[in-house]
Amino acid sequence: MANSIDTDTPTAWATDPSLRVTEAVSDVDGIDPDACEPPLYTVIDPTALDQLIESPGIFRRGFVSIRYRGYDVTVTADGQVDLE
Repeated sequence: MANSIDTDTPTAWATDPSLRVTEAVSDVDGIDPDACEPPLYTVIDPTALDQLIESPGIFRRGFVSIRYRGYDVTVTADGQVDLE
């Protein structure tokens, strides 16, 4: 089952993509985002992910996919976070 964070709301866009990933996973797992183990940085550089997704002049289409906490996580160029 795929899960997504609604990126059409201002609160979702106010959060860095790396934080949206952690929030999506913790929400599905029913835990606090700070309790996610292992930390996201062990899988991907959060700063690099944020810069890539938030640079529309560089990254207009496409997606970044990672495996995190047992989920296939996809972050699209428009900021959508999907979990499978």
